Amino acid sequence: MQKSVLKVGIAGLGLIGGSVLKGLAGKKDYEIFAVSNSSYTKAQKFCKNVSANIESLKDCDIIFVCTSIEKTIPTLEKLNTFLDKSTIVADVASVKANLLGKKYGFNFILSHPMAGSEESGFDASEAELFLDSKWLINKNNKTLEKIIKDLGAIPLKTDMEVHDLMCAKISHLPSILSVLLFDLADDNSKLIASSGFRDTTRLAMSNSSLLLGMIKNNEKNIEKTLNDLVDKFNYLKNLSDNEKINLFKSIAQKRAQMYNKNGKNIFKI
Repeated sequence: MQKSVLKVGIAGLGLIGGSVLKGLAGKKDYEIFAVSNSSYTKAQKFCKNVSANIESLKDCDIIFVCTSIEKTIPTLEKLNTFLDKSTIVADVASVKANLLGKKYGFNFILSHPMAGSEESGFDASEAELFLDSKWLINKNNKTLEKIIKDLGAIPLKTDMEVHDLMCAKISHLPSILSVLLFDLADDNSKLIASSGFRDTTRLAMSNSSLLLGMIKNNEKNIEKTLNDLVDKFNYLKNLSDNEKINLFKSIAQKRAQMYNKNGKNIFKI
C-alpha cells in the first residue's frame, strides 16, 4: 500500500536534480529532502529540508541520485551504509555499463530521464524539463513510475544492456561531434556561419564534466557508432544521384515526423 505522503530524497542539485526538485515542489503527495554541496541555499526557496549532509536522506522512501556520472557509484556506496532495504534508489546517469549488476542493500533501479539542456547547474533547472519526455527504467516500480508521471514524463522499461549503445547514437556521439565540428571550423568559417552551424554545434556548450563522463565511460560505444557513421557516408558516396536524392527525401520525411511542434519526441516503432 502506497503512503499518502512520500518522502523523496534528491542527491545532487544540478540540472536534473534541480528539475526533479522544482517539478515536485508544492505537490501535496511529496515531502522533499535534498542534498547538495553547492546549491542547497538556492534550493531552500523550493524545499525546507535541504542540507549538505547525505545522511539527511536516511528516512526517505525513494531517493534520486542526480550527481555527475563519476560521483554516482561513490554516492550509492555512501547511501548503502545507512539505508533500509525497502528504500528505493534510482540513479539518473546517462551511462550504465559500470552500474550493471551492482548489488546494494536497498532497492536499486537503473533509470535515465531522456531530457536535458546544453546548460547546467541548479539555475538552469526547470520544473517542466521532463514534460512529455521518456524516462527509462530497468524494472517496473509503482512508486517510481508515479513520480515520473507526476514530473510529466513517460516511464519506459528498457534493456539497460543496450542502453549505452543507444545513448552513444542519440546523445553521446552527437555531443562529441558538436564539440569537434565547432573546433574544426576556422575563424573565417565561423565568421560566415549561420543557423545551420548554430544548431549543429549547440551541444558544444554542454557541461564539460558531462562530456568527459560520456567519453570516459562510454568510449567503445561512441567509437563504434562513429565507425558506423563513416560506413554510412561511404555507402552514400557510392549511390547514384537519384539514389542520393531519394535517400535524403526519405530521411527528411522521417525526421519531420519524429517531433511535435513543442519539440518533443513522438516517434513510434
